Amino acid sequence: MKQKTMLYEALESAGLKAQYDDHVRRLLSFRPVTARILAGALTEYEGHTPQEAAAWIEPEAAWGSDVKAECTETAIPLLIGRSEVGEKPGEGSSVYDLRLQVRTPGPGEESAIVLVNLEAQKKFYQKYRLVTRGIFYGARMLSEQYGRQFLHSDYQKLKKVYSIWICMNAPNHIGNAMAEYKLSKHDRIGFIPEKKKNYDKLSVILICLNTKKGLGEPGSLHHFLNVLLSPAMAFEEKARILSDTYGIEMETEIRKELEGMCNLSEAIEEEALRKGRKAGRREGRREGERDGRRVGRAESLVQGVEAAMRNFHVDLKTACEGIGSSVEEYNRAETLLKKVK
Repeated sequence: MKQKTMLYEALESAGLKAQYDDHVRRLLSFRPVTARILAGALTEYEGHTPQEAAAWIEPEAAWGSDVKAECTETAIPLLIGRSEVGEKPGEGSSVYDLRLQVRTPGPGEESAIVLVNLEAQKKFYQKYRLVTRGIFYGARMLSEQYGRQFLHSDYQKLKKVYSIWICMNAPNHIGNAMAEYKLSKHDRIGFIPEKKKNYDKLSVILICLNTKKGLGEPGSLHHFLNVLLSPAMAFEEKARILSDTYGIEMETEIRKELEGMCNLSEAIEEEALRKGRKAGRREGRREGERDGRRVGRAESLVQGVEAAMRNFHVDLKTACEGIGSSVEEYNRAETLLKKVK
C-alpha cells in the first residue's frame, strides 16, 4: 500500500514519462541488480560473482533511518547509490541517474575505490551520441573530485570513474551488444614507463538491449537486463526468471517496483483499447468490419492520448510516448476521425 501511494503521488507531480524513468532508476539501485551489472561490465570484477560484487558496493556507506527500515532483514543495505545533480561554477549542471562508490578486489594497495555512474536510456539515437555524453559525464566526475577527494596538487588521489549507459531500445542493426571506451597508452616513439593505474582513470560502457533480437543466453548480463527492463513481459514471469535463474530473492519492495514498471503505461493503453474496440464495433456495423477496425484504432489512440494529457498533466509528445505512439500517428488518427464525422 505504501508503494502504491508513493507511485500515485509521483504520477501526479512528475507526469507519466518521468515516473517511468523513476521506476527504472529505482530498479537499478537495488544492490542485487547493481551487483550483476558491475560483475558483467567492470574489468576489475572479471572472474568474480555478483554475490562478491554486492559486498564491494559502498561497503562503508552511512544510511538514513528511512533506508534502514527497508533493509531490516539484510546484513547490508538493499538500496544503494543516489540520484543527484552535479554542479560546478562556470560549467553548468549534470543530472545523474545513479552514482555510487565501489571497491575493487585485491589486497592492500591493489584494492581501490572506483566511482560509478549508472544511466538508463529509452532511445539509442538522440541529438547527441550516447558515448559522447558518457565521456562528458565521466570527465565531470573526474573534475568534481578536486576539493572532495584531493586538494592542491595531490593528483595521485584521483579515482577512476565509470559511466555505464543502458540503452533499452537499441536499433536492430546493433541488437544486444556492449562496448567500452577508455583511456589507454600507446607508445608512438620509444617507451615511457608508466603504471596503468596512473592513466586508466575513465571508462564509458554502453550496454545495448533489443528484445526483438532475443533475450540473450540465460545467465548472461543481457538476458538479465532484458528480462528486468522488458516493457512487454508479464510481472509474474519476470519474478519467476529473476528468482529461478538468478537466485534473486523477490523482496516485497523489488516485486512492487517490477509490477509498477510493467503496468504503468498499460493502464491507459488498456482503457483506450477498450473504448476503441467499442467504437470499432459501432463503425464496423455501419462502414464494414475493415473500416471499423481502422476507425476504432484511431479513436483508441486519440482517446488514450487525450486521457493521458488530462489525467497526468503531460504534453502531447509525452502522452503519445506513454502509450507507445508518436505525434505523427496521433495527427493522422485525428484527421481520420474528422473525415468520418
